[in-house]
Amino acid sequence: MDTQNPSAPSRAQSRNAGKNHPHAGGLFHDNTRHTTRFTVVGNHLAQHPELSLVARGLALYLQSLPAGARVGIRSLAARFPEGTTRIAAALRDLETHGYLRRERVRIPGGRVITRTTSCNQPGRRDAEPDRPRRRARRPTPDKPRRKLPPVPKPGYPAPELLRIATEVLAALRRHDPRLLLSATDTEHLAPGVAAWLEREVTPSAVRHALTADLPPEDLRRPAAFLAHRLTDRLPPPPPYRAPAPPPEIRHPFQNCDGCNRVFRAPEPGRCRDCRGDLPEAA
Repeated sequence: MDTQNPSAPSRAQSRNAGKNHPHAGGLFHDNTRHTTRFTVVGNHLAQHPELSLVARGLALYLQSLPAGARVGIRSLAARFPEGTTRIAAALRDLETHGYLRRERVRIPGGRVITRTTSCNQPGRRDAEPDRPRRRARRPTPDKPRRKLPPVPKPGYPAPELLRIATEVLAALRRHDPRLLLSATDTEHLAPGVAAWLEREVTPSAVRHALTADLPPEDLRRPAAFLAHRLTDRLPPPPPYRAPAPPPEIRHPFQNCDGCNRVFRAPEPGRCRDCRGDLPEAA
């Protein structure tokens, strides 16, 4: 904003020109560089061939105002002596030549206002209005994921048991799309299903227990819902069954090679009495 107009001669040039041409007429410049409170205006506005001095002066005044200033016709007429008629005509001229945009907008609450935009470069219809800068919002960190409730654990987490449990959980979405689980949720719930399978509950029975009578509302946390059901509806362990005694071993009948007596033995040979008569038995 502190760039000087290149078409205007500098202060030193104007003084030299006066010395070289003491009797020359025309315009001279005595320029001082501004460092504060100044507005840069293009020559396309200052020397516009079709805008009146009132319109050009009004455009300069509008460009010098801060964003949010009141620039209605009545407000401008109260500030300048030209009156509402000439100010309204100057605003229309500026709008025609692209130095001004006015639009009716509805603000929160339903009230309709006129938004006025001063353009320092005509023809830029896509330019955004000069609005007060807002402080950039800091990105909010993601909320930590809530932990899932614990689930029952099997007495012996055999790999085959966990594999079947994982298949049961993966198939739940076929019964209700709301039961679509992530890999992390499935890994957390699989031991709970394995605990059911370990209690002699079939995979189809586990699936029915988890999908029956689902609530009609949206399941925001399906994994937490299933974890609750696996714990709340866990069946008791099967009743204790004493191991069955081993079956009695009954050998086939054999004829004794010594006395021809019939006895039971796994292989042919001598009976117990005849084996006692052998010399090596003494």
